[in-house]
Amino acid sequence: MRKFNIRKVLDGLTAGSASASQQPTPPAQQQHPSGNREPEIQETLQSEHFQLCKTVRHGFPYQPSALAFDPVQKILAVGTQTGALRLFGRPGVECYCQHDSGAAVIQLQFLINEGALVSALADDTLHLWNLRQKRPAILHSLKFCRERVTFCHLPFQSKWLYVGTERGNIHIVNVESFTLSGYVIMWNKAIELSSKSHPGPVVHISDNPMDEGKLLIGFESGTVVLWDLKSKKADYRYTYDEAIHSVAWHHEGKQFICSHSDGTLTIWNVRSPTKPVQTITPHGKQLKDGKKPEPCKPILKVEFKTTRSGEPFIILSGGLSYDTVGRRPCLTVMHGKSTAVLEMDYSIVDFLTLCETPYPNDFQEPYAVVVLLEKDLVLIDLAQNGYPIFENPYPLSIHESPVTCCEYFADCPVDLIPALYSVGARQKRQGYSKKEWPINGGNWGLGAQSYPEIIITGHADGSVKFWDASAITLQVLYKLKTSKVFEKSRNKEDKPSTDIVDEDPYAIQIISWCPESRMLCIAGVSAHVIIYRFSKQEVITEVIPMLEVRLLYEINDVETPESEQPPPLSTPVGGSNPQPIPPQSHPSTSSSSSDGLRDNVPCLKVKNSPLKQSPGYQTELVIQLVWVGGEPPQQITSLAVNSSYGLVVFGNCNGIAMVDYLQKTVLLNLGTIELYGSNDPYRREPRSPRKSRQPSGAGLCDISEGTVVPEDRCKSPTSAKMSRKLSLPTDLKPDLDVKDNSFSRSRSSSVTSIDKESREAISALHFCETYTRKADSSPCPCLWVGTTLGTVLVIALNLPPGGEQRLLQPVIVSPSGTILRLKGAVLRMAFLDATGCLIPPAYEPWKEHNVPEEKDEKEKLKKRRPVSVSPSSSQEMSENQYAVICSEKQAKVISLPTQNCAYKQNITETSFVLRGDIVSLSNSICLACFCANGHIMTFSLPSLRPLLDVYYLPLTNMRIARTFCFTNNGQALYLVSPTEIQRLTYSQETCENLQEMLGELFTPVETPEAPNRGFFKGLFGGGAQSLDREELFGESSSGKASRSLAQHIPGPGGIEGVKGAASGVVGELARARLALDERGQKLSDLEERTAAMLSSADSFSKHAHEMMLKYKDKKWYQF
Repeated sequence: MRKFNIRKVLDGLTAGSASASQQPTPPAQQQHPSGNREPEIQETLQSEHFQLCKTVRHGFPYQPSALAFDPVQKILAVGTQTGALRLFGRPGVECYCQHDSGAAVIQLQFLINEGALVSALADDTLHLWNLRQKRPAILHSLKFCRERVTFCHLPFQSKWLYVGTERGNIHIVNVESFTLSGYVIMWNKAIELSSKSHPGPVVHISDNPMDEGKLLIGFESGTVVLWDLKSKKADYRYTYDEAIHSVAWHHEGKQFICSHSDGTLTIWNVRSPTKPVQTITPHGKQLKDGKKPEPCKPILKVEFKTTRSGEPFIILSGGLSYDTVGRRPCLTVMHGKSTAVLEMDYSIVDFLTLCETPYPNDFQEPYAVVVLLEKDLVLIDLAQNGYPIFENPYPLSIHESPVTCCEYFADCPVDLIPALYSVGARQKRQGYSKKEWPINGGNWGLGAQSYPEIIITGHADGSVKFWDASAITLQVLYKLKTSKVFEKSRNKEDKPSTDIVDEDPYAIQIISWCPESRMLCIAGVSAHVIIYRFSKQEVITEVIPMLEVRLLYEINDVETPESEQPPPLSTPVGGSNPQPIPPQSHPSTSSSSSDGLRDNVPCLKVKNSPLKQSPGYQTELVIQLVWVGGEPPQQITSLAVNSSYGLVVFGNCNGIAMVDYLQKTVLLNLGTIELYGSNDPYRREPRSPRKSRQPSGAGLCDISEGTVVPEDRCKSPTSAKMSRKLSLPTDLKPDLDVKDNSFSRSRSSSVTSIDKESREAISALHFCETYTRKADSSPCPCLWVGTTLGTVLVIALNLPPGGEQRLLQPVIVSPSGTILRLKGAVLRMAFLDATGCLIPPAYEPWKEHNVPEEKDEKEKLKKRRPVSVSPSSSQEMSENQYAVICSEKQAKVISLPTQNCAYKQNITETSFVLRGDIVSLSNSICLACFCANGHIMTFSLPSLRPLLDVYYLPLTNMRIARTFCFTNNGQALYLVSPTEIQRLTYSQETCENLQEMLGELFTPVETPEAPNRGFFKGLFGGGAQSLDREELFGESSSGKASRSLAQHIPGPGGIEGVKGAASGVVGELARARLALDERGQKLSDLEERTAAMLSSADSFSKHAHEMMLKYKDKKWYQF
């Protein structure tokens, strides 16, 4: 058994690629095995055109854990459990950063209006991020060695960060130098000396809004301490017998509120530590006899926000009573006498109240609450009645239903995005807040790319979403629900026993889309295919057109007629004959065969009532594979649609079926072996499907990855199966030594190796106009079929003339006998003309097929029949062509019509290709491949010269394999987590322009003026008390911190990063601080000397004082 190993990359040569050392023959000699030389094609792409880099990440931050907001810059930050940091400004301004350690972010604190952010991680590190550059970088890090960090607090306009620990101590960090102050608040000094137990970790730190010298410290056990920073002692201690989760101040600094683990809120007067002024249980049932209400769930967070004109807001999460089983998580807004309970779809991670002022000692004037949920971000408008939510402009709904597949199209027709947007605009929900989205900081980048890009995602619930992805942004355009054509089972008992998947029977597996004609075709997990046409008109479809196909794995003359002689159109429905649809009803299905086995039944039931179809994608035809003799239909592994020919074709591990969607007939229905005819290289004996029944687990052709586990269906399956969609049969691949056995090659215990070999799945399909046989003098329409055993077969298509004849005469389909062979399953095919340019498949340009002016229904139906233009014959002159075929192991360029192998490249020996695409870049074309060992490679066409080979990421789960795709202009993407799309580029030009295209997070904004203290407060005292923190926490008074307590790590951003980025009003402040910082470094020696002098002066003054006391009361004559 060969072990799978990833060798190190040296000089851009991969272990798997065909390097010079492996193939010493020069390309010119290896390229022409047949001996007759091909005409040389000038290739323009060189290695310097390629460079790999990540561009942007879209979607909801996966597993969020922390939230922060800069009220002046209007920037929102979200941290995650995997150490990621996502920053959001105005719609279109987004940024993703990553902590190298990958530890969870436990807290985030903005340096408000400074363009910086402090992150605290679960590995007890603090990091200072510089946000003044387009790609934020870490300036400093501090690693605590002896204590665990639990809570941080940075007062507004202060450079001293308070850090609370698990041991109950508080350390103070200078955020400019990221060094510890010698000033420490020890837990045993803070609590009552008489108390015998430890107060628990620090869960809250904040300074009194009116007096910076007073620090409020909350310990988990229920003790709260008001600490006087100057006198270094506790002013007041407040004790409550329930654990504390959070604390919040009233802006006047005379009261604060605590939230507790029994669902209560306690409000305390600062000067009355004995008992709370008020105790509230927001969700507790009040008992009659004046007893305490029943305990509720913990209130995890509370905020106390004041308004000038009315009652304050108390906003809290949690605290529901224990008997509300199954109730969704709630945010409670208490305002005066009204209490609003807002239900959320997911559990609440954190929330923040957005206020008009950054100053804690002013009326807060809250206007919105941002709620970070486990899988969503919600913004609530506090100013409007009923607290409506804002419409979220960020693309955070990618994972609304788990993504099962995706496709990426760059350089689409320019009218597509407006067309999709106009039909999608009608799907918008109502009832949102009327106000603008309040998180609107930052500036957009300058989009250098001007071409339209579209991403299509297929989901587990059968929905398909179209996204505008132009110029590194993402915006949803239109959503299509494919499950609408099927009957929903009302309850579990009612569920039809024909389902082959218990969960997500509508999940999308494959998407085939023609952007020019706008024809869309999807294949779903229940062995169903739906063809859609785009229309701007609403239409009511009386009967949904439907076909049932019996795709068998056995040769039987009765079941499979010769496809060359299509029967007349009046053939009754049944078997696998071409099936026209009787207009009045659906084809009847018999539920069981004579011996009681389920037979001729599809997995899903199509609706038989009229279907109202909104503007957008409308169902043209539903095709379903049926059960055969007790065996479920096998899942579809490949799919292709062609608008010019009016054909759709699909295949699975049993065979291939072709349907004429204009005439609604099955044209071809063959087992894979029958495609070979007498040329089968494996000499396989066909078997009846009944002899070796598969266990139900494998009957699905292993889409376990599409519908894995209820908790997270996007994660990789740990079942020992590989997706059929990828590249079956994977049985023939070498064993891969991968931790999670998702690459183990066994299919199921009962399937023998002989059966495996005979089960050859259809893995690639491509309609084109080319030479089908060696003797052909001119190209004609045909279908190229690739299988998982590396065979390419060609099927010739004889299409009737266009217009009315296309709907009356049959399409004649015949296997041509042409067979080509490659190593590994065939993944992708494309065709080049004699000059090396890509020949796109023929298509019919889109036109509206619903004509609403017609009053007569019959006329209307006639008008709905699309008239297909006969295929364009651009290749009438007998010029040669090239077929480019990419398999899991190698790529070949075949010269046509001679069928000589012109060029060949072994892509990988030790791994296999997961995705290969033929794409255009810099006015040329290339083959781009992503291997399971993590390498991204590109090859020139037609000569297959290696141009790029970069180790990017090892395949860690099936999600990446299922969603990775390349597209034109050097763009690619994959699902990096169940909720996020990562985009990357392999184009040197895009990498160079990326800096310009990225948005700016930091914009120079003046800090609002501090609140006016007023005449009387100034005269009689009161108002905010300021504190010289420098004097208290600086080295001169507090000394140096213990070196073993924390270790300072300079970040890669460095001081130069700040210098370069500093600009505007706040930039001046930053420059001044930097100058001070540099001066401070130079003066550090002087400070040490000064400290020594101070201590000697101190001891001198003590002696002098003692002398003075000694002689104070003595008379002059007593000396």
